[in-house]
Amino acid sequence: MPRGGARTVSGPPPDPNSLRSARAAEAGGWKTLPAEGYPGPVPEWPLTEATPREETLWSDLWAKPQAVMWAELGQALEVALFCRTLAEAERPDARADIKKMIRGYLDSLGLSVSGMLRNRWKIAPAAEVAALEARDQPAPRRRSARDRLKVVPSGEGA
Repeated sequence: MPRGGARTVSGPPPDPNSLRSARAAEAGGWKTLPAEGYPGPVPEWPLTEATPREETLWSDLWAKPQAVMWAELGQALEVALFCRTLAEAERPDARADIKKMIRGYLDSLGLSVSGMLRNRWKIAPAAEVAALEARDQPAPRRRSARDRLKVVPSGEGA
């Protein structure tokens, strides 16, 4: 077992209201997802033949707000593997290690509260998301005091 040092999920999750997290957000840290869910089409199932339960899970998951980021990051395969593993974990004779895998998928796909915090994702109504994106557009560069200075030739010949 590894010893010492920070691990990927060690320590408290990021807080979107802390000053340190605010600096990270200015650097592009927090992403606000639309509460209405993913507006795009459901991707094609990337694995071998899906069971009816896997198809249901697949459709339900792609309607969630987190699906916006899955599509952006190209995580269709990970979501499909989660569907397959979750369908297997739902069986009464499911092994404990399969159930532990589900917890890891929930965090990595941002489907749990801690996963949302670790991925730095927030959920808000689409109107608020659009307003945030408009606000995050870089403002036109203002002229600085240095830009307003004028070069004056030295006193020669004046």
